[in-house]
Amino acid sequence: MLLVGDEFNRLFQTFESSAFKMETKDRYNVDGEREEFASFLAGGAMPQGWEDSQWVRSMVDVGKELRRVHILRSPLSDYLRFELGWGYVGNAKAGEDIRIIDLADQTVEGLPDHDFWLFDDTVVYRMHYNEDDEFLGAELLSEDVLPQYRAYRDTSWKHAIPYADYWQRHA
Repeated sequence: MLLVGDEFNRLFQTFESSAFKMETKDRYNVDGEREEFASFLAGGAMPQGWEDSQWVRSMVDVGKELRRVHILRSPLSDYLRFELGWGYVGNAKAGEDIRIIDLADQTVEGLPDHDFWLFDDTVVYRMHYNEDDEFLGAELLSEDVLPQYRAYRDTSWKHAIPYADYWQRHA
């Protein structure tokens, strides 16, 4: 069974101390971003409110840690330029620690080809998307795979560079 909607969003209210996301896609087809993505492509200005993510701040301000590694390959897709140029700006300002692995710059062995969230180092959800890159839901994985997903997190973190450093060179 895949978690979606309020059930999925509840994960971000109930984790106790840490959440880690690995992203592996070069495009996410998100209903709530279509207008902003079109504006970005047309050379528009970043929407008000995007410069400081209240969603991230709601967790960080109560002492929770949010970290993310995005594994990508330059040259960046239009969507990745949008995500890094607009989407990550507010998340980073609000306190999410975002890192990048660019596979055009380095080879990192042993990482997955799919997205996941690891909460409190004790529970992992694999993200599922359809062929149009729309989010289908999050699948709770069994406890026996936790060591592998912790290793994915640790390996990726060791090889990733801070988002601000990456973006400064690739903007």
